[in-house]
Amino acid sequence: MIRTLVRILCIALSVALAPYAGAAEEHAPFLPAPIWVYNNWSAYDELSDNVPLSEALAMRQLQEILRLRKAGVRIDYYMMDAFWYDPEGGYRTWRPESWPEGPDRWIEACKENGIEPGLWFSTNTLTHMKPVAWWKDSLDKDGYAMALYTGGFLADFMEVLQHWYDRGIRMFKLDFALFTVPASGDQSVMTRREIRMRNEWALYNALRDFREANPDAVLVAFNGIVGDISSVDRPLTPFANKWLEVFDTLYSGDPRPADVPAMDFWRSMDIYSDHMVRAFERDGVPLSRVDSTSVMLGETGTNYRRGTGGWKGSLLLQAAHGGWINTIHGSLDLLGEEDARWLAKVQRMYVPLQSAGRTRSFGSGTLGSAAPYGFVSEDVFGALTMVVNPSQRARDVELPPTARTRARILFRDAGFDPVLGRTTITLGPGQLALIGSGRYAAPAYDLGVQEDIRIPRAIERVAAEFIASRPNGAEPAPEQISSRARRRPLAIEAVIAPPERGDLRVILRRRDTEGSMARRFSKSPMGRHLVIGATQGEKALPVEIRYDKVVWSGLSWAVGEIRAADIVPGAPIRIRLSSAERDPTLRLDGRIYRVEY
Repeated sequence: MIRTLVRILCIALSVALAPYAGAAEEHAPFLPAPIWVYNNWSAYDELSDNVPLSEALAMRQLQEILRLRKAGVRIDYYMMDAFWYDPEGGYRTWRPESWPEGPDRWIEACKENGIEPGLWFSTNTLTHMKPVAWWKDSLDKDGYAMALYTGGFLADFMEVLQHWYDRGIRMFKLDFALFTVPASGDQSVMTRREIRMRNEWALYNALRDFREANPDAVLVAFNGIVGDISSVDRPLTPFANKWLEVFDTLYSGDPRPADVPAMDFWRSMDIYSDHMVRAFERDGVPLSRVDSTSVMLGETGTNYRRGTGGWKGSLLLQAAHGGWINTIHGSLDLLGEEDARWLAKVQRMYVPLQSAGRTRSFGSGTLGSAAPYGFVSEDVFGALTMVVNPSQRARDVELPPTARTRARILFRDAGFDPVLGRTTITLGPGQLALIGSGRYAAPAYDLGVQEDIRIPRAIERVAAEFIASRPNGAEPAPEQISSRARRRPLAIEAVIAPPERGDLRVILRRRDTEGSMARRFSKSPMGRHLVIGATQGEKALPVEIRYDKVVWSGLSWAVGEIRAADIVPGAPIRIRLSSAERDPTLRLDGRIYRVEY
């Protein structure tokens, strides 16, 4: 009787899941099952920082992999990222000062421990290297990159990949592709569109042949392959889905802050990665084939010196995306034994669900906005559902049907206590939570509370009118504003009464003439460029900020909080928001909230 009921339930669920089962079969993964990858980028960083790659660093991280394995953590591949190569060796030799005896010790150590090694390659741009002789007839006129459709570069590049495959490399990361590159002289006889198509087809055909000759090779596509991935507003190139015939995954962008403000900087990075994964899904890429590359540990510039801040939520979201390549970047030595056991547990929970191929996103808001969303992964026994509320207020989020049956909260941020209803969950501002339903609602699946991201227990908007700030306090008519005044930093001000209780949260947004968020780029910390100031009388009030970092990817907002203990009751508070950008086409807007923790 019980077996009959279980069979009926399985059939019913299969019928219910049929609408998106077919989508999962189209462009099905080449891999037989999901994998976990370690990539050592952000343990070192030679682009946004000055921490070099060396054999000692690479081998030290291999030992960390083996340490984590003892706690049950699964790592199937080890990707050696950029700058392993001799700049003059055409990818055939390793940088001698960092690898005096070459890569053999690293490759052999990986193989001895059942780990498949991988290598990074710049697809056709000269990233800190010189062209070898047989690439030169493919060079563009600036000597920066090589055409793929003509000359000797592509044939040699494929020989290089085969050379390293024969040496034991099994994963190949292709980065920094530039398909608009013509060979020198062709720019005057071919259109930009024709150049792009010829380059794309040349690489596609070469990789198709390589995959057929080496069916166990794993190919991952990074910067440039599918176009501009800096925003959800930029759709993938028309060729993007064609790449799914040769690449295992298409990556959706390095971690960076979203255009959605967040008091916790790391949560804004979560939101960016989630939005980009959903944008790829929108453009027809199955979630199983998206590499969200959202987990980077370490103290280098590439990940804004994150350390392990908020890493548990980021890792859960990456697993919840449903991708079959799950990559952890950076300094594994930052993970302790308890962290390792937690990570191993997440892997045991999610790998079977990823394998089932039944992951989808949900949320009705516009991509890139502060609307709530989530990802649900399910099998015939239950589901794991990640839900995120990016907004600045508590929200009731409608749950998918499979998240409503015998459900419980398995993981959440500290502070606000989410309320799980029959069909919804109430989340605090900027909060995430993991819900288990069916068999996943058992206490054995609990993953605890993320203590290093704290969500307010209450929040409400404070009425505030921001006006342009001028040095003399006057607001001249537009025709009276001198060209010199137009070059002054942008600034707006508001005066408010202090709250009777709680802290103040202040948000600055930077917009262009069309109202879209506009990023500020700088090589110095953002706290110098996007400034939140507060005074009571002659006294400056301390403002706690977490965005004061060198943000190579740019930042369009600032968020800060003023603690109640620093506020004098009854005295007006002047809030001044400014941007160092001297651009009259930009404008600032501000909002203020009262928050209680």
